[in-house]
Amino acid sequence: MKRRTAIGLGAGGVLAAGAGFAAGRLLPEATAAQADGGADEAIDFFGANQAGIVTPAQDRLHFAAFDVLTEDRDDLVDLLKAWTAAAARMCGGDYAGPGGAVGGDYYGPPEDTGEAQGLPASGLTLTIGFGPSLFTTADGAGRFGIADRRPEALQPLPGFPLDDLDPAISGGDLCVQACANDPQVAVHAIRNLSRIGFGTVGVRWSQLGFGRTSSTSRTQATPRNLMGFKDGTANLKAEETEALDEHLWVAADDGPAWLAGGSYMVTRRIRMMVETWDRTSLAEQEAIFGRDKSEGAPLGSAAEFDEPDFDATEGGQPVIPELAHVRLAHPSNHDGARMLRRGYSFVDGTDDLGRLDAGLFFIAYQRDPRRAFIPVQESLAANDVLNEYIKHVSSGLFACPPGVADADDWWGRTLFA
Repeated sequence: MKRRTAIGLGAGGVLAAGAGFAAGRLLPEATAAQADGGADEAIDFFGANQAGIVTPAQDRLHFAAFDVLTEDRDDLVDLLKAWTAAAARMCGGDYAGPGGAVGGDYYGPPEDTGEAQGLPASGLTLTIGFGPSLFTTADGAGRFGIADRRPEALQPLPGFPLDDLDPAISGGDLCVQACANDPQVAVHAIRNLSRIGFGTVGVRWSQLGFGRTSSTSRTQATPRNLMGFKDGTANLKAEETEALDEHLWVAADDGPAWLAGGSYMVTRRIRMMVETWDRTSLAEQEAIFGRDKSEGAPLGSAAEFDEPDFDATEGGQPVIPELAHVRLAHPSNHDGARMLRRGYSFVDGTDDLGRLDAGLFFIAYQRDPRRAFIPVQESLAANDVLNEYIKHVSSGLFACPPGVADADDWWGRTLFA
Protein backbone atom coordinates (compact mmCIF):
# COMPACT_ATOMS: atom_id res chain seq x y z
CA MET A 1 0.00 0.00 0.00
CA LYS A 2 1.26 3.45 -0.89
CA ARG A 3 1.46 6.10 1.81
CA ARG A 4 -0.76 8.49 -0.19
CA THR A 5 -3.57 5.93 -0.31
CA ALA A 6 -3.33 5.31 3.41
CA ILE A 7 -3.81 9.01 4.19
CA GLY A 8 -7.28 8.99 2.63
CA LEU A 9 -8.58 6.05 4.66
CA GLY A 10 -8.99 7.70 8.06
CA ALA A 11 -7.64 6.29 11.29
CA GLY A 12 -9.76 3.12 11.33
CA GLY A 13 -8.99 2.32 7.73
CA VAL A 14 -5.29 2.91 8.28
CA LEU A 15 -5.16 0.50 11.21
CA ALA A 16 -7.03 -2.21 9.37
CA ALA A 17 -5.02 -1.81 6.22
CA GLY A 18 -1.78 -1.66 8.19
CA ALA A 19 -2.61 -4.85 10.03
CA GLY A 20 -3.28 -6.65 6.77
CA PHE A 21 -0.07 -5.34 5.24
CA ALA A 22 2.02 -6.40 8.21
CA ALA A 23 0.71 -9.95 8.06
CA GLY A 24 2.61 -10.67 4.85
CA ARG A 25 6.29 -10.53 3.99
CA LEU A 26 7.20 -6.92 3.33
CA LEU A 27 10.21 -7.23 1.06
CA PRO A 28 10.03 -7.56 -2.73
CA GLU A 29 9.88 -10.98 -4.34
CA ALA A 30 13.31 -12.54 -4.81
CA THR A 31 14.92 -11.79 -8.13
CA ALA A 32 16.46 -14.52 -10.27
CA ALA A 33 19.91 -13.46 -9.07
CA GLN A 34 18.86 -13.83 -5.44
CA ALA A 35 17.28 -17.21 -6.09
CA ASP A 36 20.59 -18.43 -7.47
CA GLY A 37 22.33 -17.53 -4.20
CA GLY A 38 25.62 -15.65 -3.95
CA ALA A 39 26.35 -12.33 -2.31
CA ASP A 40 22.64 -11.49 -1.94
CA GLU A 41 21.52 -14.70 -0.25
CA ALA A 42 20.33 -15.07 3.33
CA ILE A 43 22.51 -16.90 5.84
CA ASP A 44 20.72 -19.02 8.41
CA PHE A 45 20.56 -17.19 11.73
CA PHE A 46 19.87 -20.34 13.75
CA GLY A 47 22.40 -23.03 14.61
CA ALA A 48 24.66 -24.56 17.25
CA ASN A 49 27.17 -21.71 16.84
CA GLN A 50 26.51 -18.08 16.05
CA ALA A 51 26.72 -17.08 12.42
CA GLY A 52 29.32 -14.44 11.58
CA ILE A 53 32.26 -16.37 13.03
CA VAL A 54 33.16 -19.16 10.59
CA THR A 55 30.75 -17.74 8.00
CA PRO A 56 32.77 -16.83 4.87
CA ALA A 57 33.76 -13.25 5.62
CA GLN A 58 31.50 -10.70 3.96
CA ASP A 59 32.80 -7.47 2.46
CA ARG A 60 31.36 -4.91 4.92
CA LEU A 61 31.20 -4.42 8.67
CA HIS A 62 29.31 -2.28 11.15
CA PHE A 63 30.48 -3.09 14.67
CA ALA A 64 28.89 -1.52 17.75
CA ALA A 65 29.62 -1.77 21.47
CA PHE A 66 26.83 -0.89 23.92
CA ASP A 67 26.61 0.17 27.54
CA VAL A 68 23.63 -1.25 29.45
CA LEU A 69 21.80 1.67 31.04
CA THR A 70 19.26 -0.25 33.12
CA GLU A 71 20.02 -2.10 36.33
CA ASP A 72 16.91 -4.27 35.96
CA ARG A 73 17.70 -7.83 34.92
CA ASP A 74 14.24 -8.40 33.44
CA ASP A 75 14.59 -5.32 31.23
CA LEU A 76 17.90 -6.62 29.90
CA VAL A 77 16.49 -10.09 29.24
CA ASP A 78 13.48 -8.58 27.46
CA LEU A 79 15.84 -6.58 25.26
CA LEU A 80 17.93 -9.62 24.37
CA LYS A 81 14.76 -11.46 23.36
CA ALA A 82 13.59 -8.50 21.25
CA TRP A 83 17.02 -8.18 19.65
CA THR A 84 17.07 -11.88 18.81
CA ALA A 85 13.69 -11.74 17.08
CA ALA A 86 14.71 -8.65 15.09
CA ALA A 87 18.10 -10.14 14.21
CA ALA A 88 16.54 -13.34 12.91
CA ARG A 89 14.16 -11.34 10.73
CA MET A 90 16.83 -9.03 9.32
CA CYS A 91 19.27 -11.87 8.62
CA GLY A 92 16.47 -13.50 6.66
CA GLY A 93 16.10 -10.41 4.50
CA ASP A 94 13.04 -9.08 6.31
CA TYR A 95 12.27 -5.91 8.23
CA ALA A 96 13.28 -5.59 11.89
CA GLY A 97 9.64 -5.76 13.00
CA PRO A 98 6.47 -7.27 11.50
CA GLY A 99 5.04 -3.83 10.76
CA GLY A 100 8.04 -2.97 8.64
CA ALA A 101 8.81 0.58 7.55
CA VAL A 102 5.29 1.52 6.45
CA GLY A 103 2.94 -1.33 7.35
CA GLY A 104 2.29 -0.77 11.02
CA ASP A 105 0.40 1.89 12.95
CA TYR A 106 0.44 5.00 10.78
CA TYR A 107 0.30 7.23 13.86
CA GLY A 108 3.18 5.52 15.63
CA PRO A 109 6.89 5.17 14.87
CA PRO A 110 7.59 2.53 12.20
CA GLU A 111 8.94 -0.83 13.32
CA ASP A 112 11.81 -0.50 10.86
CA THR A 113 13.84 2.54 9.83
CA GLY A 114 13.31 1.74 6.15
CA GLU A 115 16.66 2.43 4.52
CA ALA A 116 17.04 -1.23 3.50
CA GLN A 117 13.69 -1.43 1.70
CA GLY A 118 14.12 -3.26 -1.59
CA LEU A 119 17.53 -4.64 -0.67
CA PRO A 120 18.17 -8.39 -0.36
CA ALA A 121 19.57 -10.08 2.73
CA SER A 122 23.10 -9.51 1.34
CA GLY A 123 24.59 -12.28 3.47
CA LEU A 124 23.89 -10.40 6.70
CA THR A 125 25.07 -12.01 9.92
CA LEU A 126 24.66 -10.60 13.44
CA THR A 127 26.91 -11.85 16.23
CA ILE A 128 26.57 -10.82 19.87
CA GLY A 129 29.19 -10.76 22.62
CA PHE A 130 29.19 -9.99 26.36
CA GLY A 131 31.96 -7.87 27.88
CA PRO A 132 33.50 -8.23 31.36
CA SER A 133 31.64 -5.14 32.57
CA LEU A 134 28.26 -6.81 31.98
CA PHE A 135 29.05 -9.12 34.91
CA THR A 136 30.73 -6.77 37.37
CA THR A 137 31.40 -3.06 37.70
CA ALA A 138 34.90 -1.59 37.70
CA ASP A 139 34.96 -1.76 41.50
CA GLY A 140 33.91 -5.41 41.54
CA ALA A 141 30.19 -5.09 42.32
CA GLY A 142 28.00 -7.72 40.67
CA ARG A 143 25.46 -6.87 37.99
CA PHE A 144 22.25 -8.60 36.92
CA GLY A 145 22.86 -11.58 39.22
CA ILE A 146 25.47 -13.11 36.90
CA ALA A 147 28.76 -12.12 38.56
CA ASP A 148 29.45 -15.74 39.51
CA ARG A 149 28.94 -16.81 35.89
CA ARG A 150 31.68 -14.63 34.51
CA PRO A 151 34.31 -16.82 32.78
CA GLU A 152 37.82 -16.71 34.18
CA ALA A 153 39.13 -15.89 30.72
CA LEU A 154 36.81 -12.87 30.41
CA GLN A 155 39.04 -10.26 31.97
CA PRO A 156 39.98 -6.86 30.52
CA LEU A 157 42.95 -7.38 28.23
CA PRO A 158 46.29 -6.47 29.79
CA GLY A 159 48.11 -3.35 28.70
CA PHE A 160 50.64 -3.99 25.97
CA PRO A 161 53.77 -1.93 25.25
CA LEU A 162 53.07 1.01 22.92
CA ASP A 163 49.28 0.81 23.38
CA ASP A 164 47.65 4.23 23.05
CA LEU A 165 44.10 3.21 23.91
CA ASP A 166 41.18 5.60 24.02
CA PRO A 167 38.74 4.41 26.73
CA ALA A 168 35.85 6.07 24.88
CA ILE A 169 36.26 3.62 21.98
CA SER A 170 37.20 0.55 24.02
CA GLY A 171 35.28 -2.07 25.98
CA GLY A 172 31.52 -2.21 26.39
CA ASP A 173 28.91 -4.32 28.17
CA LEU A 174 27.59 -5.81 24.92
CA CYS A 175 28.73 -5.83 21.33
CA VAL A 176 27.09 -6.69 18.03
CA GLN A 177 29.06 -7.45 14.90
CA ALA A 178 27.05 -6.90 11.70
CA CYS A 179 28.67 -8.24 8.52
CA ALA A 180 27.08 -8.06 5.08
CA ASN A 181 27.94 -7.67 1.43
CA ASP A 182 26.07 -4.35 1.26
CA PRO A 183 27.13 -1.58 3.67
CA GLN A 184 23.58 -0.24 3.92
CA VAL A 185 22.30 -3.62 5.10
CA ALA A 186 24.93 -3.78 7.85
CA VAL A 187 24.27 -0.21 8.98
CA HIS A 188 20.51 -0.82 8.88
CA ALA A 189 20.89 -3.78 11.23
CA ILE A 190 22.87 -1.90 13.88
CA ARG A 191 20.63 1.15 13.56
CA ASN A 192 17.51 -0.91 14.23
CA LEU A 193 18.99 -2.79 17.17
CA SER A 194 19.99 0.58 18.64
CA ARG A 195 16.46 1.86 18.06
CA ILE A 196 14.91 -1.17 19.76
CA GLY A 197 17.32 -0.80 22.70
CA PHE A 198 16.67 2.90 23.30
CA GLY A 199 16.53 3.58 27.03
CA THR A 200 17.87 0.13 27.94
CA VAL A 201 21.24 0.33 26.19
CA GLY A 202 23.23 3.11 24.57
CA VAL A 203 25.88 2.92 21.87
CA ARG A 204 29.30 3.32 23.49
CA TRP A 205 31.29 3.30 20.24
CA SER A 206 31.08 1.85 16.76
CA GLN A 207 33.25 1.13 13.75
CA LEU A 208 32.54 0.82 10.03
CA GLY A 209 34.76 -1.48 7.99
CA PHE A 210 35.23 -2.44 4.37
CA GLY A 211 37.32 -4.91 2.43
CA ARG A 212 37.67 -7.97 4.66
CA THR A 213 41.29 -8.55 5.63
CA SER A 214 41.12 -12.30 6.17
CA SER A 215 39.63 -15.32 4.46
CA THR A 216 37.61 -17.60 6.70
CA SER A 217 36.90 -20.24 4.05
CA ARG A 218 39.04 -22.08 1.51
CA THR A 219 36.61 -20.82 -1.12
CA GLN A 220 37.90 -17.25 -0.58
CA ALA A 221 41.05 -15.66 -1.93
CA THR A 222 43.35 -14.06 0.61
CA PRO A 223 42.69 -10.29 0.70
CA ARG A 224 45.18 -7.46 1.15
CA ASN A 225 45.36 -4.95 3.98
CA LEU A 226 45.92 -1.22 3.50
CA MET A 227 49.68 -1.79 3.54
CA GLY A 228 49.27 -3.83 0.36
CA PHE A 229 50.17 -7.21 1.84
CA LYS A 230 48.05 -10.34 1.82
CA ASP A 231 46.62 -10.81 5.29
CA GLY A 232 45.43 -13.93 7.08
CA THR A 233 47.08 -16.57 4.90
CA ALA A 234 47.39 -19.00 7.81
CA ASN A 235 43.96 -18.13 9.23
CA LEU A 236 41.71 -20.87 10.58
CA LYS A 237 39.22 -21.89 7.91
CA ALA A 238 35.61 -23.02 8.25
CA GLU A 239 36.47 -26.35 6.61
CA GLU A 240 39.03 -27.24 9.33
CA THR A 241 36.45 -28.70 11.69
CA GLU A 242 38.92 -30.49 13.97
CA ALA A 243 41.08 -27.37 14.24
CA LEU A 244 37.99 -25.29 15.03
CA ASP A 245 37.13 -27.61 17.91
CA GLU A 246 40.69 -27.31 19.19
CA HIS A 247 41.26 -23.59 18.77
CA LEU A 248 37.94 -21.77 18.29
CA TRP A 249 34.93 -23.19 20.11
CA VAL A 250 34.68 -23.19 23.91
CA ALA A 251 34.23 -26.76 25.12
CA ALA A 252 31.82 -27.88 27.83
CA ASP A 253 34.68 -28.68 30.23
CA ASP A 254 36.40 -25.32 29.67
CA GLY A 255 33.80 -23.63 31.86
CA PRO A 256 31.41 -22.07 32.37
CA ALA A 257 28.78 -24.38 30.88
CA TRP A 258 26.68 -21.52 29.44
CA LEU A 259 29.49 -20.59 27.03
CA ALA A 260 29.96 -24.08 25.53
CA GLY A 261 29.72 -23.77 21.75
CA GLY A 262 30.65 -20.11 21.93
CA SER A 263 33.93 -18.29 21.48
CA TYR A 264 35.92 -15.29 22.69
CA MET A 265 36.14 -12.23 20.46
CA VAL A 266 39.04 -9.78 20.62
CA THR A 267 38.74 -6.41 18.86
CA ARG A 268 41.56 -3.93 18.27
CA ARG A 269 41.42 -0.73 16.24
CA ILE A 270 44.90 -0.46 14.73
CA ARG A 271 45.72 2.79 13.00
CA MET A 272 48.30 2.53 10.21
CA MET A 273 50.70 5.41 9.58
CA VAL A 274 50.27 4.94 5.86
CA GLU A 275 52.10 8.11 4.83
CA THR A 276 55.30 6.85 6.50
CA TRP A 277 54.76 3.33 5.21
CA ASP A 278 54.31 4.56 1.65
CA ARG A 279 57.81 6.10 1.76
CA THR A 280 59.43 2.86 2.94
CA SER A 281 61.38 0.74 0.43
CA LEU A 282 59.87 -2.46 -0.88
CA ALA A 283 62.82 -4.43 0.49
CA GLU A 284 62.19 -3.12 4.00
CA GLN A 285 58.43 -3.66 3.74
CA GLU A 286 58.95 -7.31 2.80
CA ALA A 287 61.53 -7.80 5.55
CA ILE A 288 59.11 -6.37 8.13
CA PHE A 289 56.29 -8.72 7.12
CA GLY A 290 58.50 -11.66 6.17
CA ARG A 291 56.49 -12.19 3.01
CA ASP A 292 56.72 -11.33 -0.65
CA LYS A 293 54.38 -8.42 -1.41
CA SER A 294 53.27 -9.69 -4.80
CA GLU A 295 52.35 -13.32 -4.12
CA GLY A 296 52.23 -13.37 -0.35
CA ALA A 297 54.77 -16.18 -0.19
CA PRO A 298 57.04 -16.43 2.86
CA LEU A 299 60.46 -15.03 1.98
CA GLY A 300 62.55 -17.76 0.37
CA SER A 301 59.45 -19.61 -0.86
CA ALA A 302 57.48 -19.47 -4.10
CA ALA A 303 53.80 -19.76 -3.16
CA GLU A 304 51.53 -18.06 -0.64
CA PHE A 305 50.61 -21.21 1.27
CA ASP A 306 54.13 -22.61 1.55
CA GLU A 307 55.12 -23.14 5.16
CA PRO A 308 57.67 -20.51 6.28
CA ASP A 309 61.18 -21.94 6.61
CA PHE A 310 62.49 -20.14 9.67
CA ASP A 311 65.79 -22.05 9.56
CA ALA A 312 66.74 -20.96 6.04
CA THR A 313 69.75 -18.63 5.81
CA GLU A 314 71.46 -16.66 3.10
CA GLY A 315 74.87 -15.09 3.52
CA GLY A 316 74.83 -16.13 7.15
CA GLN A 317 71.57 -14.26 7.86
CA PRO A 318 68.06 -15.72 8.22
CA VAL A 319 66.02 -15.39 5.03
CA ILE A 320 63.02 -14.47 7.19
CA PRO A 321 64.35 -11.84 9.63
CA GLU A 322 64.30 -12.63 13.33
CA LEU A 323 61.81 -9.85 14.03
CA ALA A 324 59.62 -10.35 10.96
CA HIS A 325 55.89 -10.22 11.65
CA VAL A 326 55.23 -13.69 10.20
CA ARG A 327 57.86 -15.24 12.49
CA LEU A 328 56.71 -13.52 15.67
CA ALA A 329 53.04 -14.37 15.09
CA HIS A 330 53.46 -17.91 13.75
CA PRO A 331 51.76 -20.73 15.72
CA SER A 332 55.06 -22.61 15.93
CA ASN A 333 56.32 -19.87 18.25
CA HIS A 334 53.21 -19.99 20.45
CA ASP A 335 52.70 -23.66 21.30
CA GLY A 336 50.58 -24.13 18.19
CA ALA A 337 47.95 -21.55 19.22
CA ARG A 338 45.72 -20.36 16.38
CA MET A 339 42.91 -17.82 16.03
CA LEU A 340 40.18 -17.17 13.49
CA ARG A 341 40.64 -13.63 12.23
CA ARG A 342 37.90 -11.70 10.40
CA GLY A 343 39.02 -8.08 10.54
CA TYR A 344 38.27 -5.19 8.17
CA SER A 345 40.04 -2.15 6.77
CA PHE A 346 38.78 1.29 7.74
CA VAL A 347 39.30 4.86 6.53
CA ASP A 348 37.68 7.42 8.82
CA GLY A 349 38.66 10.65 7.09
CA THR A 350 41.80 12.60 8.01
CA ASP A 351 43.27 14.02 11.20
CA ASP A 352 44.14 17.65 11.90
CA LEU A 353 47.49 17.18 10.14
CA GLY A 354 45.88 15.90 6.95
CA ARG A 355 46.94 12.29 7.53
CA LEU A 356 44.54 9.47 6.74
CA ASP A 357 42.85 8.00 9.79
CA ALA A 358 43.06 4.53 8.32
CA GLY A 359 44.05 1.04 9.28
CA LEU A 360 42.81 -2.35 10.43
CA PHE A 361 39.86 -3.09 12.67
CA PHE A 362 41.21 -6.38 13.98
CA ILE A 363 38.69 -9.04 15.04
CA ALA A 364 39.81 -12.47 16.19
CA TYR A 365 37.90 -15.38 17.69
CA GLN A 366 39.48 -18.06 19.85
CA ARG A 367 38.76 -20.70 22.45
CA ASP A 368 40.81 -18.96 25.15
CA PRO A 369 42.47 -15.54 24.74
CA ARG A 370 44.98 -16.43 27.48
CA ARG A 371 46.47 -19.08 25.19
CA ALA A 372 45.98 -17.31 21.86
CA PHE A 373 45.69 -13.56 21.43
CA ILE A 374 47.42 -12.41 24.62
CA PRO A 375 50.73 -14.28 24.22
CA VAL A 376 50.85 -13.52 20.49
CA GLN A 377 50.24 -9.82 21.07
CA GLU A 378 52.79 -9.71 23.89
CA SER A 379 55.39 -11.02 21.46
CA LEU A 380 54.38 -8.61 18.71
CA ALA A 381 54.16 -5.59 21.00
CA ALA A 382 57.64 -6.20 22.37
CA ASN A 383 59.50 -7.05 19.17
CA ASP A 384 57.59 -6.40 15.93
CA VAL A 385 59.30 -3.80 13.71
CA LEU A 386 55.84 -3.15 12.27
CA ASN A 387 55.10 -1.22 15.47
CA GLU A 388 56.92 1.76 13.93
CA TYR A 389 54.04 2.08 11.47
CA ILE A 390 50.97 1.22 13.55
CA LYS A 391 49.21 2.34 16.74
CA HIS A 392 46.63 0.40 18.77
CA VAL A 393 43.93 2.87 19.84
CA SER A 394 40.95 0.69 20.80
CA SER A 395 40.57 -2.67 22.53
CA GLY A 396 37.83 -5.04 23.59
CA LEU A 397 37.22 -8.60 24.74
CA PHE A 398 33.81 -10.27 24.59
CA ALA A 399 32.42 -13.72 25.31
CA CYS A 400 30.18 -14.79 22.45
CA PRO A 401 27.53 -17.32 23.54
CA PRO A 402 26.51 -20.35 21.48
CA GLY A 403 24.06 -20.04 18.64
CA VAL A 404 20.30 -19.60 18.83
CA ALA A 405 18.65 -22.99 18.39
CA ASP A 406 15.23 -21.94 17.06
CA ALA A 407 12.56 -19.24 17.19
CA ASP A 408 11.88 -19.99 20.89
CA ASP A 409 15.52 -19.46 21.84
CA TRP A 410 17.27 -16.10 22.34
CA TRP A 411 20.70 -14.50 22.63
CA GLY A 412 22.10 -15.15 26.11
CA ARG A 413 19.47 -17.63 27.25
CA THR A 414 22.15 -20.03 28.49
CA LEU A 415 23.66 -17.22 30.59
CA PHE A 416 20.46 -15.80 32.11
CA ALA A 417 18.32 -18.93 32.38
